[in-house]
Amino acid sequence: MDEIANFEESDWQNLKDQYKSALKAKSERLNDKKKKDLIQLDLWFQEELPKNIQGRKEKHITHDELCKLMKWKLTRGKFRPRLEQMVKENSEEDVLKASKKAFSVLPNVSEAIKALSVLRAIGPATASAVLAAGAPKHAAFMADESMLALPGLKPLAYTPAFYARYMDQVKGIVKQLNKEASVKWTPHDVEIALWTYYTLKTLEPDMLKTAIKRKAEKEEKSPVKQRRRKKESD
Repeated sequence: MDEIANFEESDWQNLKDQYKSALKAKSERLNDKKKKDLIQLDLWFQEELPKNIQGRKEKHITHDELCKLMKWKLTRGKFRPRLEQMVKENSEEDVLKASKKAFSVLPNVSEAIKALSVLRAIGPATASAVLAAGAPKHAAFMADESMLALPGLKPLAYTPAFYARYMDQVKGIVKQLNKEASVKWTPHDVEIALWTYYTLKTLEPDMLKTAIKRKAEKEEKSPVKQRRRKKESD
């Protein structure tokens, strides 16, 4: 999927803006209860949880929030009900201790992932979701769709080393986008755009065509192309 290599900042922004449409397309494939859960949980994860974590004097996530985050992750991705039960087995004290340590060691993302991974049922993917919510400028969520949208990341693996490879590509995109963007991009922003791209490409390819401008169309409208066309017609 090297199509993304040709994207301009406006394409990335359009994809990010289409996230809710992509989420709705995904929810339409679920039963009524899961559809409602996904929309509500995603709104909570994207908007409420970040405010909660970032508003605390010492950043951390609570036990209840971690359980809810796991439910969000499993509803939007692969459903593995055993993980919901396992994450509940962590104590409030352990969750607070691990998450406070994780946020305190940033911007060292690998150490933050390691700090959270001491908790039961928390691997690199779930740990990355905690960090993406609380520190979006440092971490992207390790979503399958976001990783599959990038070249060279198959087969997927859920290890710290694989997350580092994923983040290297995400940070490269962030760096490139921020050369031309008026509003600074974060790894979480890029992850959202990648997720939207892969989800629409898989479920709603026609919607994807309207979300991004094709390179050919841009070239057709470019001043250079228009001047060349005018010369040929003179």
